[in-house]
Amino acid sequence: MMKSILSVLAFGALLPGIAAAHDTATGNVSKVTLVFQHELPNVPGKSMKGVLVEYGPSGFSEAHTHPDSAFIYATVLEGSIRSQVNDGPVKVYKAGENFAEMPGDRHGVSANGSKTKPAKLLAVFVVDTDQKELTFPIKK
Repeated sequence: MMKSILSVLAFGALLPGIAAAHDTATGNVSKVTLVFQHELPNVPGKSMKGVLVEYGPSGFSEAHTHPDSAFIYATVLEGSIRSQVNDGPVKVYKAGENFAEMPGDRHGVSANGSKTKPAKLLAVFVVDTDQKELTFPIKK
């Protein structure tokens, strides 16, 4: 299973115009790369979008939400990730573990679980095809 995920990531990174990296917060706290997107042929108006999130040591993303149409299934590929969804507990997920976010959920904590090692996760979105933005900061 892990090999097939890594193959998809490698393939997606080779596709010009599809893989696009950008910083989600100042100071290069995390790197987010769209690695694949594909319209679902049996669900008109919906697409799958794979997003690779890379954190350096102590890296994190600001609290955020996702589109109301988005269901997200995230798998930790390397290191560990601290995560809190809605008002649930902060949990640490290690490589090979995963979690889901339902439409409308708030992601209050998303951070590298280590101060010395990098971490990566693959977030697979099922979202409206015309949805361009996948993350919205929570205003404080």
